[in-house]
Amino acid sequence: MAKITLSNLAHSYLPNPTGEDDYALKELNHDWVDGEAYALLGSSGCGKSTLLNIISGLLRPSRGRILFNEQDVTDAPTAERNIAQVFQFPVVYDTMTVRDNLAFPLRNRGADAAYVQQRVQQIGRMIGMEAELDRKARGLTADAKQKISLGRGMVREDVNALLFDEPLTVIDPHMKWELRTQLKELHHEFGHTMIYVTHDQTEALTFADKVVVMYDGRVVQMGTPQELFERPEHTFVGYFIGSPGMNVIGATVKNTSAVISGQEIALGNVFGDPAGKVELGVRPEFVRINEGGEGLPARISRVEDVGRHKIVRLDMGGSNVDAIVAEDATIPADGVSVTFDPAGINIYSDDWRVAPVGEDAA
Repeated sequence: MAKITLSNLAHSYLPNPTGEDDYALKELNHDWVDGEAYALLGSSGCGKSTLLNIISGLLRPSRGRILFNEQDVTDAPTAERNIAQVFQFPVVYDTMTVRDNLAFPLRNRGADAAYVQQRVQQIGRMIGMEAELDRKARGLTADAKQKISLGRGMVREDVNALLFDEPLTVIDPHMKWELRTQLKELHHEFGHTMIYVTHDQTEALTFADKVVVMYDGRVVQMGTPQELFERPEHTFVGYFIGSPGMNVIGATVKNTSAVISGQEIALGNVFGDPAGKVELGVRPEFVRINEGGEGLPARISRVEDVGRHKIVRLDMGGSNVDAIVAEDATIPADGVSVTFDPAGINIYSDDWRVAPVGEDAA
């Protein structure tokens, strides 16, 4: 297991980068705690896999250092970093049995035969392939082969870190849930440092202790699922986390009030006088729909019934706003107004969250 430190780390795929826009991975300075499970979350092309490959040693960063337990491994080859990595597409030895595929990393390091047998049996059971251990990998389905890859990544107990690069892409939805659960159990049992790359928020939020959200080559927030939901530090985090994501509405803000479409609303906190591109962020769970009365006038565009609740799409003076209401709620036909629960309001300046006066920095 290892504490992983990224010190002034940045990477460009260009030979002579001249500016920040030339970097696929902008400068990072982070400590990742020994023994925690992290998810790298973001859309395609945001730098997740680049960062993972730097940590594993498959890619050398353009600048900066990477340390395992304070030891500089920036120039160390992958084999010396003592990590296990599972890739998006299955990597298995077709001519070997499932048992031999799982045993390979242990035998390659001279592990005792009895331990190899016990550990392979345990991992085979964990990935649901105990009955197929003596089958050749050739001819197995893609999801079965990926389960072998996952098992081979998990079979060693002595690794510094386990790295997963979108490993459940080819797995059917039910098995995804099972394997995520088993990965969490493995983490709780052995305490490996785990880093799991995904663009799927459900995978990230159900797997990780801390979610690392990346956008345009930057880490824009690292936090627990609750922190990402309640206090998105960047508008991208608010948009990307949640279904539907956070509403972001242009506003003029002064101390305890905001003006949207010419109407003033109370914010419930003091935000000073933020400059730049100022926006109000509020999740659909904190949007209230009223039949007439006070609030911001809006028009209902459509209502989507998703079973456990309804999603109401609104046009509010040219701004699209989503609200989540109870499944049994009565939706007014027309003439509605919208209010926001002050507890769910965040203010942003140039896409970054403005902390209200007196907020605990911790």
